Amino acid sequence: MHSLQQLKSQLLSYHAGILGEKYVKKSAVFIPLVEKDDGVHVLFEVRAHTLKQQPGEICFPGGRIDPEDASPEEAAIRETSEELGIPSSVIAPITSLDVLVTPFRGIIYPVIGSIPHKNDYPLNQAEVDHVFTVPIDHFISHPPEQYRINVHFEPGAGFPIERIANQSAYQKSTRQITESFYYYQSYVIWGLTAKILRHVITILKPS
Repeated sequence: MHSLQQLKSQLLSYHAGILGEKYVKKSAVFIPLVEKDDGVHVLFEVRAHTLKQQPGEICFPGGRIDPEDASPEEAAIRETSEELGIPSSVIAPITSLDVLVTPFRGIIYPVIGSIPHKNDYPLNQAEVDHVFTVPIDHFISHPPEQYRINVHFEPGAGFPIERIANQSAYQKSTRQITESFYYYQSYVIWGLTAKILRHVITILKPS
């Protein structure tokens, strides 16, 4: 039998994290700021059309955090260097942003920073089709359009639905998720990239 003092000792020695994080995919992304003659731009990648996941979609540089990465920031810098073909030494992180916990894509750690402006980045063509930049002022003055997407939940085979109170609330239930859409020229920025971008603009936009 445990005493309250023993339980207190165990609890006080525990360091809180994110529940279940060791079982899910962890990724890091880098939001690259590029200074040009007309102001600061945000750089985006268009994923290679040959990729199995999200081909042709718009994203920030980034990817899975490897065991060898000392931190999410290090992973974000490594991935940015590999994808854009620039040395990690010229990638200058500024700060980490809010961690994004997703239901289907694991945990994403965004890092924002700057990279030098180049007219032609030596891209990793296996992962990146091309890049483009958008003045950050465009996003500040053009808020995103927002739409709802329905996500349907249905108990799997063998799920003990009969043991749950208020069963009808969990049988083929539907939840709504709000998705943001940013537009620039012919580009459509949405999904997790738009969610992170909106977070950035919320921080930077004058109140």
